Amino acid sequence: MSRDTGRDYEVGYGKPPRNTQFKKGQSGNPRGRPSGSKNLATLVSVALNEPVIVVENGGRRKITKREAIIKQLVNRSTKADWRAIKILLDIVREIENRVEPETGESSFSAADEKVIEQMKARWQAKKGDFDV
Repeated sequence: MSRDTGRDYEVGYGKPPRNTQFKKGQSGNPRGRPSGSKNLATLVSVALNEPVIVVENGGRRKITKREAIIKQLVNRSTKADWRAIKILLDIVREIENRVEPETGESSFSAADEKVIEQMKARWQAKKGDFDV
């Protein structure tokens, strides 16, 4: 199976002949996405972070387009625009449903704390029985 044709390495599964391998700097997909081009998520994020000038209370301010959209959505919701209200409530619900890291405070109720203390006391009592 191994014919000696002047190769200095083995050809087989995952080891193609050197003359068929990609040359250095040659892509396996030359007509693929050009390097440096951005995907849709990046383009949307960049567009939403662009600043715009708004007039609030007689003064001009620079805010991001993202912030301007949210302000307009909230303002339209307060004017009983039902579509705006639904969109805003969906956003709020999604934010509230995110799992936030637990704080140092206990999330147990008083009844739960009592049960935990009783279990600790039982465990300490059993542990004391084995200490001789």
